[in-house]
Amino acid sequence: MTADPTPPWDQGEHHMRADSAINADRDPFPTRTRPSRSRPPRRGGRRRRAGAAIALATAASLALPLTAYAAPGFATSSTPTAGTEAATGSDAAAAVVDGPLVDYVNPFIGTKDDGNTYPGAAVPFGMVQLSPDNGHNVGYDYDRTSVRGFSLVHLSGVGCGLGGPLPTLPTTGAITSTDYGQYALGFSHDDEEASPGYYRVGLQAAAGTIEAELTATARTGVQRYTFPATAQANVLLNAGQALNRVTESDVRVVDDRTVETRITVRGFCQDTEPQTIWTRTTFDRPFVAHGTWDGATVTASSDTASGGEGRRGAYVTFDTTGGDLDVEAVTAMSFVGADGAAANLAAEAGTFDAVHDAARTAWEERLGLVQVAQGAEDDLRTFYSSLYRSFLAPNVGSDVDGRYRGWDQEVHAAEPGFTYYQNYSLWDTYRTQQQLLYLLAPDESADMALSLVRQGQQGGWLPRWGYGTVETNIMTGDPATPFLVSAWRQGLLTGHEEEAYAVLKENADGVPPADSPFNGRAANVEYLRDGFVPHEPARSGKPGDYDLQHGASATMEYALADAMLSTMARGLGHDEDADRYAARGQSYRNVFDPRTGNFRARNADGFFVGDADPAHSDGFHEGTAVQYQWLAQQDVPGLFDLMGGTDAAVDRLDAFFAYDELVADPARVASEVWVNGTYDYYGWETYNPNNEPNLHAPYVYLWTGQPWKTTDVVRAAATLFTDGPDGVTGNDDLGTMSAWHVLSSIGVYPIVPGTDLWGLTTPLFDDVTITLDPEVFGRDSLHLTADGVARDAHYTQSVSLGGEPLDRAWVTGDELTAAGTLDVAVGTAPSAWATDPAASPGAVVPADGTVERLFVGATPRQPVLAPGGQTDVAVQVVAQGAGTSTGTLEVTSDGAVTATTDLAEWTAESDGLPATVEGTVTLAAAADAEPGVHTVRLVVHDAAGTEAVREISVVVSGESWIAGAFDNVGIGDAGAANANLDGSGAYLLRDLLADLGVVQGLELTVPGTDLTYLLGAAPAGEPDNVAANGQVLEVPEAQRGARTLSLVGTATHGTQRGDLVLGFADGTSQTTQVALSDWCTGSPEPGNILVAKPGARGNGTGTDRFGCGLYATAPVTLPEGKVLTSLTLPRNTRFHVFAVATDATGVAPAPQVEVTAQARCMGGKAFVAVRALNTGEQPAAIELATPYGSKLFAEVVPGANAYQSFATRAAAVEAGEVTVTVTAPDGEPQQVTAAYDAAACS
Repeated sequence: MTADPTPPWDQGEHHMRADSAINADRDPFPTRTRPSRSRPPRRGGRRRRAGAAIALATAASLALPLTAYAAPGFATSSTPTAGTEAATGSDAAAAVVDGPLVDYVNPFIGTKDDGNTYPGAAVPFGMVQLSPDNGHNVGYDYDRTSVRGFSLVHLSGVGCGLGGPLPTLPTTGAITSTDYGQYALGFSHDDEEASPGYYRVGLQAAAGTIEAELTATARTGVQRYTFPATAQANVLLNAGQALNRVTESDVRVVDDRTVETRITVRGFCQDTEPQTIWTRTTFDRPFVAHGTWDGATVTASSDTASGGEGRRGAYVTFDTTGGDLDVEAVTAMSFVGADGAAANLAAEAGTFDAVHDAARTAWEERLGLVQVAQGAEDDLRTFYSSLYRSFLAPNVGSDVDGRYRGWDQEVHAAEPGFTYYQNYSLWDTYRTQQQLLYLLAPDESADMALSLVRQGQQGGWLPRWGYGTVETNIMTGDPATPFLVSAWRQGLLTGHEEEAYAVLKENADGVPPADSPFNGRAANVEYLRDGFVPHEPARSGKPGDYDLQHGASATMEYALADAMLSTMARGLGHDEDADRYAARGQSYRNVFDPRTGNFRARNADGFFVGDADPAHSDGFHEGTAVQYQWLAQQDVPGLFDLMGGTDAAVDRLDAFFAYDELVADPARVASEVWVNGTYDYYGWETYNPNNEPNLHAPYVYLWTGQPWKTTDVVRAAATLFTDGPDGVTGNDDLGTMSAWHVLSSIGVYPIVPGTDLWGLTTPLFDDVTITLDPEVFGRDSLHLTADGVARDAHYTQSVSLGGEPLDRAWVTGDELTAAGTLDVAVGTAPSAWATDPAASPGAVVPADGTVERLFVGATPRQPVLAPGGQTDVAVQVVAQGAGTSTGTLEVTSDGAVTATTDLAEWTAESDGLPATVEGTVTLAAAADAEPGVHTVRLVVHDAAGTEAVREISVVVSGESWIAGAFDNVGIGDAGAANANLDGSGAYLLRDLLADLGVVQGLELTVPGTDLTYLLGAAPAGEPDNVAANGQVLEVPEAQRGARTLSLVGTATHGTQRGDLVLGFADGTSQTTQVALSDWCTGSPEPGNILVAKPGARGNGTGTDRFGCGLYATAPVTLPEGKVLTSLTLPRNTRFHVFAVATDATGVAPAPQVEVTAQARCMGGKAFVAVRALNTGEQPAAIELATPYGSKLFAEVVPGANAYQSFATRAAAVEAGEVTVTVTAPDGEPQQVTAAYDAAACS
C-alpha cells in the first residue's frame, strides 16, 4: 500500500508499554487536535513470500442490476426489480468515479432477506461495530421499524444471533420499562442515513424526535444525541440484554459522567463457552440524575446493579431545557478488563466530528486501494459497497497497550509490531476474503494469520469459527488449514512457519480431548483408519456442528485440507508428512459411488447410505452432492476422471448452471433457476450462489478448455448483487460473498485455496488499478484493462501479461507481479483463447497409487426377531483397490440364533474406487430363545489377505403389553416410506434410534430414572404406537405393583397435552394432565425427559435433516395404597404413545391380606381358627389351609374377612402353621403363612 489507512489515533499503538501509566480520567473531548504518531516499523522480513506469490486473474464481465434504491444519505427509496440486468461499457452511460469513494458505499445493502449485514459505524477491522438493533436476531433488519439500542459488536452477515452487548438508547420522559423490546423507539427510513463510519436516525420519543448519530474508532463507539428540550433526556445503558445470551452483568455509575459495565455472554447458533467484555462510557457533560435497574425494578440514584441472567442496566438523565440539546458519549470496550477499557477510552476518545472525520478518511484510503473506471453508477455502488464489507472483519482483539485475552483465557502481551485479531468465520472466508485481504491489506493479513496460530497454541486447538475469545464449533471440516496454508504461501507467516505447521499438524492428525471445548476434526479416528468420515447423524459431540453428522462433505473438506497441508509440509522439508497428507488428499474419491456416479455418504460399516438422488442425498453440510461435487480443487483432473472424462464433466457443469438457458437470459436463470433462498440448502440440482461450498464452481470451466463459460456464469451471478437492502447473496459471512463479488468484478479469483493459482476471465470494468505494498509485492500497483467491455462484448479474445501473449486462463502471483499489467481484449463471441488442454491449471496434488481397503456390514445393524422367527438382512462387502477384488464371507453365531449367507464368495470391480457387492444373511431364532441380544459375526477376506470383521447385534424381542392398541406406524427405514408418524409422510428412523440405544423389543430405561419400558418390536410397516384417542389399556398383573409411571412417545404439530385417567382396583380413578414435546422441537416441554433424538428423520424418498425424537412425560406418582389396573389415554391423536414406562419389578404385587391364626378350646376339644382380611383394593379368591382341613372363599371383597374354624377332635393341639392362598382376578396365586401356638383343653 502506498498510504497508511490507519486512523490517527490508532497509529503507533503497539509501541505503548503494557505497564505505562494511563490517565483514564482525562477529558476524552479535547479541543485540540491530537497529533498523529509515526507508523510502527514492519517486523523484519516477515512479508517475504515462501517461494510463491499471489497470482491475479480477471473474471467475467459482470453486468449488475439497475435499481432505483439508494440508502438514506444514502436516503431510502424503493427496492429494485428482481432479475433486471444493468448495462456496462457502451450499453449505458458510463460513470467516471467522481468525488469521494465513501459516497459510493451503501451500508444498507444486505440488511434484508437474510444478508444479515449492519448499517452502523465501524472502521476497517475495528473491535467496535456500533450499530442499531431493531429486533432481528443478528441486530438489524430493514423491514423493522423500531430501535432497541445501539450496541457495540456486530459481525457482518452471520447466520445466528451474536454480539450486541450494551445496547444504548436515548429516550425522554419517565422510565417505565427495563426490557429493550418494550422501550424501543420507532423510526422511519425517511429519517435515516448511513455511510462508512457513520450512521444517523431520527427516533420518535415521547417529547419529540431525538436525532442519534454514531461513529467509531477501532476500540470505541461514539454517539451524539440531539434531544428535544426536556428535563428528562435519558440515556439507557442496558447491560443485561444482547444478541446472544447474557449470563452475568454488572453496571456501575462511577461519577456524574462515567458508567462502567462487565458483561458475560455465551452462545452462537448453539451454546459456547462464556466470554466477558468490559466497557467504560464517558459523557461530554455531567448528568443531572441517574439510577440502575435489576429485573423490572428501577432504583433512582443507585450506583450499582449486579447479578446473573436477567435484565440489568443503568440510566442517566440530562436537562436540555437550557438550549444545549446535544449529548455526546464515548464507549470503549476491552476483552482484557476494566483497566483495558479505560485505557482504550483514554487513547482513542475524541469529539464526534473529529472521530467521524478520521473514520471517513480511513475508509476513503481503504476503498482507494482499488480504482475502477468506465462502470455504470449502480455498478460502482455495488462494487464499492462490497469492497467496504470485505474490510469489516476479522477484528482487532488487543487493547491499545498490546494486551489481549487469549484462548486460554489468560491475558497476553502482544510482541512489538503485532496486533492481535479475532472473529474468524473460517469455513467461509478461506475461500475468498483471505486472498483479497492479502492483496489489499498484507500487513493486517499477516497479523490475522499469526493471531490464528496463537489461538491454536493458546486454546489447544485450531478453531473453525472463532468469536472473541472462544470457539463456537460452527460449521464442519477443517477450514483453518487452507486459510493458514494460503497465508504461509503468501509469505504472511515468515518467521513463524514452524509454529504454524506444528498447530496445523496436531489439528490434522488428532482429535481434541474430551475436556476441550473444541470439536476440531471430530471424525479423525475414523477418517484416518477408513479413509472417510462416516455419516452417523445419531451421534453428537460438543455443542456446535459435528463432522460425523455430515460425513460426506466432511470427508471432502478434510481431503482438501490435507492436500493443501501436504504442499506446506513439502515446502518446509517435512517430506514424510507431505507424502502422507498428499495421499489423504485423495480421500475425496472414497465417497464417490461408482454405481450412481455421484458423491454419497457412507456409514460406519462402509456402506453408501441415503438417497441415491444427489439432490436429496444425506451427509452434506448446507448443500447437496450436486453442489459439493466440485469441492476437489486439489485434483480437478482426477475429479473429471471419476465423472467419465472432461466432456462428461462439461455436461455436468452445463446442467448445474442451466447454461443453455443462462446464455439467453442470465438474470432470470440466476434468480429463478438457481437456488434463490438463503437457507434453501437441500433438494436442489443447480448452483447455489448463496452459500460457500460451490462458490468456486464457475471457475471449474477453466479446467475444461471452455473459459468463456466461466465468463457467462460469473456475469449471471453478479446480477444478484444490487444496490438495495436485499442486494447480497445469502449471509454475507464476514465479507465472504462481498469478496467473491469484488474479485470477480476486477477479474481475479483464487481457484485453489492454499495455492497461488488465480483464474482469468473478463473484468466488469474496462480499467482497474490496484494499489499494492511494494515491500510485499515488489511494485506499487497492478493495472488490469478490458477496453470496450460491455454486456454484448464480454468474451475474452486474447490476453497479454506484461505485454506478452498469454494463452491460458490462469497465472501465478510471481508472473503477475513481475509483469504488473494484464490486458484483456474482448469481443462479442467466444474465441479459441485458452482452449488447448495444456492451458488447464492441472492438479495440485494428483493421485499417486491406490489404497487397499475392505469393509463389511449389514442393514439393519440391530435386526429384531421374535422367538422362533426368521428374517433376512442385507449384507454388503465394500472393496477398494486396483482392478478386480475377490474374496470370501463367513458368518458365525451363537446357538440361540443361526445365520447363513448367499455371499460366501464375492467379486468386485473396484479400479481404485469403493465397489459394493450385495447379498443376504438369513437369521433364525430358536423357539425357546431367551429375549435379549445375540451376536452374529461377519468375517470377510480378500485374495490379498486383508480382513474385515463386523458383529451384528440380533435382538430376540419381548412383547409390549400395549401392542394390542397400536394403530400408527411411527418408526421406519430410510427411503422405504414404510411409516407415517406426522400424517405428512415423515417418521423416526429405526437404525438411528438403535444407534442411540433405543431398540425395539428390548427392555429399556428412561434416562435418569428407574422407569423401564419395552418398545414394541413390530415388523417394518406395521403399527408400533398408539395415536391417543381415549383408548383404555388394561394393566397386566406384572405391572400392577408400579408406584410411578411415564408415557414414552412423542407429539406432532407442536407440544400436545391431554388427560390421562388412572384406574385403580378399588374402582376409583385419578385424572392427571400429561404433555409430550413436539418430536422435532428444540425446546422440550418442561418436565419431559429426552429419550433419544437422532439428527435426521425419514421420509418417502430418504431422510431430511430435522432432529426429531422420543420423550417421556413427566413421571406420575400413584397414590399410596392404590393398585393400577387401567390407563385411559388422552383424546388427542397427535399424542403418540410408544410405551408405558413404570417402576414395577415385573412381579405381581404381594397379596394384601392380614392373616391371624389361633388354637382355641370348646367343650374340651381343640380347634384352629383362621381369619384372612382382604386389605387390598380388588376382590380376591382366598383359600385357608390347615393340617385339619381347608376352605375356599371364591370372592372376598375389599374390607371383608374369610373366616373358618377347623376342628381337631383332640383335647390338645401342637403349635403349627396355616397357609392362605390369595388369587386376584387374572392374577397368579400368592401365598401367605401364619403360625399358631399350642393349646391344651383339659
